[in-house]
Amino acid sequence: MLRGEITTAIRRAVMQELAAVGYGRLSIEAVARRAGVSKTAIYRRWSSKLDLVLEIVSAAAGRSLPLPDTGDLRSDLETLFMIMAHALRHPVAAQIIPDLLAEAARNPQIAQTLESAMRVNQRDIGGQLIGRAIARGELAPDTDLDIAVDLIVGPLYWRLAISRTPLPPEELPRMAAAVAAALEVACQPAVRPDPAVSLSSMAPSADSGRP
Repeated sequence: MLRGEITTAIRRAVMQELAAVGYGRLSIEAVARRAGVSKTAIYRRWSSKLDLVLEIVSAAAGRSLPLPDTGDLRSDLETLFMIMAHALRHPVAAQIIPDLLAEAARNPQIAQTLESAMRVNQRDIGGQLIGRAIARGELAPDTDLDIAVDLIVGPLYWRLAISRTPLPPEELPRMAAAVAAALEVACQPAVRPDPAVSLSSMAPSADSGRP
């Protein structure tokens, strides 16, 4: 195999091994055997099992999603949910994500790497989807990107990756509508009370001293 083909084979083998046995039981020997390469080929590229897994998983978690512009927030959300649901339902992802989340609770390096990769991915989603909604006037210009992305990603991720309960495709439009409504409320400009009005409401009225 050519150098690039070897690296691709190793990356694929790591994901397959993670799905099959989890991080705790994954070994360089098993990855090499599955990839059809020598252990030396792996150690030439990565110094340890941890470095190998962190780089490959980080690249997969931070991969940009194609988000076509549908013309309105609700339809953009529905399209995003369809893409995310397809990815999270993949057998490899369905096995790897819960295992790595559990491993992250025990390993600070894995936790930090996953958090960083997910932040990049979520910022990319927010920059595209939220940026369009602001440009259309659907959301306020000062929309908090972190809150908006949490509202977008949270429900679907919780359903498919954490609680792992079924999500029929026909429910995606309803979820998109609910999240769009939540975004419109949560991302409205803050309404600050007029100090003059507040003070006048606190002042005693002319009749307040009368019996």
